Amino acid sequence: MRAKVLATRPHDPQAFTQGLFLADGVLFESTGLNGESTLRRVDPDTGAVLQRVDLPETVFAEGLARVGDRLIQLTWQNRVAYVYDRTTFREIGRHAYDTEGWGLCHDGRRLVMSDGTSTLYFRNPATFEVVGQVAVTLNGAPRDMLNELECVGNRVYANVWQTDTIVRVDPATGVVDAVIDASGLLTPGERATADVLNGIAWDPDAETFLITGKLWPKLFEVRFEP
Repeated sequence: MRAKVLATRPHDPQAFTQGLFLADGVLFESTGLNGESTLRRVDPDTGAVLQRVDLPETVFAEGLARVGDRLIQLTWQNRVAYVYDRTTFREIGRHAYDTEGWGLCHDGRRLVMSDGTSTLYFRNPATFEVVGQVAVTLNGAPRDMLNELECVGNRVYANVWQTDTIVRVDPATGVVDAVIDASGLLTPGERATADVLNGIAWDPDAETFLITGKLWPKLFEVRFEP
């Protein structure tokens, strides 16, 4: 499959995007790097940052998910997930875990988490306890480096780190049932200062995806087509 571009929008080129989803007509974004990690509410049309919380300098933020009126933000190697009030961005709790944190999404019942391996972990959204896991495979072989996640219906979409590829995973079996080529979105000049593709947000009203990357100057509205 290919990512067909429908529209191009601005994105903060200083944002090291690690988590992204759309809710209430706005984007919620987690950005990484030590000393630069943030939680943001962003206007999806203009890229303007409407609300922002800066994390401690020792924290490298990662994936982000919404569970009701709460936001849960992973960290890479700090092994703690921050819980925020969705409206105020006030920290209201923390969860500890024992792996690296990469991607996170909520499928309506469970949190789905990646850690850079080929394993997806299912976690209780209230307690963050692991309630299951699945090994992800592509053509029978492990598909690791699963990064930012987006839960859409009964599938999980995952960026594959260091590639321009997004995979669609059946979480019941771990089988990758679609591979999306999202290459060629940036110009060579834009690519020179950008990092990897990372960030998938589903727009249920338009039935399109918003995708971007770390330090990318643009956000792309796309459809995944054969």
